[in-house]
Amino acid sequence: MGHAVQAVSVLQKFLQSQDAVANTILQADHSLSEPDKELSSETAPGTPAPPAPHPSLALTQHPVPPRAAGMGGGSGVQGGSVAGSTGGGQAERQEAEHSHEEHMRQLKAQLEAEHQQLLDEHWQVLDHKLRLESCLLEAATLSAVLQHRLRTPGNTKNDCWIFALAVLLSSLLVYNSKGTVDQYAMEQLHFVSELMDHIKVKAQEGDGEGDDTEFIRFFPGFIWAVQEFTLQLISNGQPVTEDQYLENALALKPGNSKRVMEYNLPHQCLCSFFPTCKCFIFVQTVPAKDISQLELLPESTLDPQFLVQTCHFCNYVFQEAKAKTVKGRHCVNGRMFSSLVQNYVKTIRSGKVPCIDNTVIALAATENEAAITAALAHYEAEMRKLQLPVELDKLLEAHGKCEEGALKLFMEHSFRDSEQQYQKQLVVGIAEQRGNILAQNEDVSKEICLALLEELPAPMKKNLSDGVYSRPGGYGVYKADLSQVVEGYWGKPNKGVKAEEVLDQFLAKMQPEAAAVLKVDTKLTEAEKHIVDEKQKAEVWSSRRRQRRRRGCRWMTKRMLMKDQERSYEENLKQLKAKMKDEAERVRKEAAQVLEYRLKEQEAILSIFTTIGEGLRAINGIASLTKFRQTAQPKHK
Repeated sequence: MGHAVQAVSVLQKFLQSQDAVANTILQADHSLSEPDKELSSETAPGTPAPPAPHPSLALTQHPVPPRAAGMGGGSGVQGGSVAGSTGGGQAERQEAEHSHEEHMRQLKAQLEAEHQQLLDEHWQVLDHKLRLESCLLEAATLSAVLQHRLRTPGNTKNDCWIFALAVLLSSLLVYNSKGTVDQYAMEQLHFVSELMDHIKVKAQEGDGEGDDTEFIRFFPGFIWAVQEFTLQLISNGQPVTEDQYLENALALKPGNSKRVMEYNLPHQCLCSFFPTCKCFIFVQTVPAKDISQLELLPESTLDPQFLVQTCHFCNYVFQEAKAKTVKGRHCVNGRMFSSLVQNYVKTIRSGKVPCIDNTVIALAATENEAAITAALAHYEAEMRKLQLPVELDKLLEAHGKCEEGALKLFMEHSFRDSEQQYQKQLVVGIAEQRGNILAQNEDVSKEICLALLEELPAPMKKNLSDGVYSRPGGYGVYKADLSQVVEGYWGKPNKGVKAEEVLDQFLAKMQPEAAAVLKVDTKLTEAEKHIVDEKQKAEVWSSRRRQRRRRGCRWMTKRMLMKDQERSYEENLKQLKAKMKDEAERVRKEAAQVLEYRLKEQEAILSIFTTIGEGLRAINGIASLTKFRQTAQPKHK
């Protein structure tokens, strides 16, 4: 858009510079007196008159203000001064002519530079627009390729199928013709009146309204490009626009005879099938003598009006052409477009008529499966960014964000999932992946904790094998070393959700070893051993409390998972409501568009009937007048 605005500004500068040239010439003329003008015309009798401006680049000549009084008196006074000093006047005239020629040379160079800049800006705009995601289908080339590969001459049937394919696959259809939009040109566009035989909207007849009333929902916009246009855009003595010219050409004839109906059929189909009809006219690019060398000619030799019209045409196409959509106004991407082409061509080759509904249903199944795959891949990729092990609350928080992103991605790419069949598959897939990640998080946590409890008690194992704990007072040393292992274990970060469970299993495993060390410690008295026994019992109770706490943690874990499921359900419901609202808005706009064009069609039909009624009333009036005269004539005699 920015390039287009810049190109328009350059064009305005070009036109302003043309105005400056016109003003300069007028000012130069006013600066000379009447005798000087006569002498100048005598010295240059062969100077041609300035050419008329091109109609498409007509310049508005601004009036030159009258010269100030201080710059000289009236023409009589100026004439007297020139007559009195001929030599001085000639020198001034030569100097003025030289200055004028130099100024004109500079203006000419400036105009050429700005003209070239305008062309460069124009092609920059086109280059920028062509880099967008767009696809250009040329039906004439496609027809030639098919005829060459099939080794068959062109025929009307193939051309009708190619035209039908172009209509089904495009979002903006450009039809080219030469000369004018007359009945002969309409007859060449007979494919339009045969579209109902080559395209079906619904699979079964009787499903709602006829296909002809549904075409406007799915057909592209229509542009009629008239090449080598030679007429003037004038109707009934008044100038008309290109669109008004096309509208007048598509006007229906009143009457119901076979000839009138055959005349009106392509006109009516063109207006009824396509949501918009636009017209662009183009003059001949170069004179007829240069047509054969057109591809070799530089762009500067092309008709300026043709270049301006081409710029307008390209700007309209790139600004107004919308993305290709299917039923439900769902935008088509490259993969979907390829599937559409394959489905339509396969149907045509089988001898059947392409059905938009069937094709969209098959396309929706493929796209929804692809949307599920993409959403699950997105969820898995985002969850893999977690550095396991993590605490459960952090894992569920990450899961919620990733699930939201996966659902959003699915909603953007899925369509026609009215029963939420594919969304349910996605929910099940995400739940499975979440379960796998939870299990993986527990496994990683368990591995890390076991590795720590394998590494930290290594000095205790060495002391046990060296008999350090078999000496008097060895049990106290053993308990101190075990406490140091536990403290070191809790001092290590990122152990995950299995830290406490693995530690309890480790301590339970160490109890028989502690009892054996206690028995061989002869330094302890019976009273001290009794105290130690009480401490061991306390540790047992402490272990049981930890087990109860773990059970409570498991209950909390289940509660957190249940809350996460509720959150997941609410997120699915929220995004589903948003999608349904968006689809309802699309359907509303589609219905409003159809209603608008139906009202226009009814207005046109009403206008025809009004014209017919007026004609019938006029005929009745004439008949009544004739009858009255016939009855009055005998009385007069």
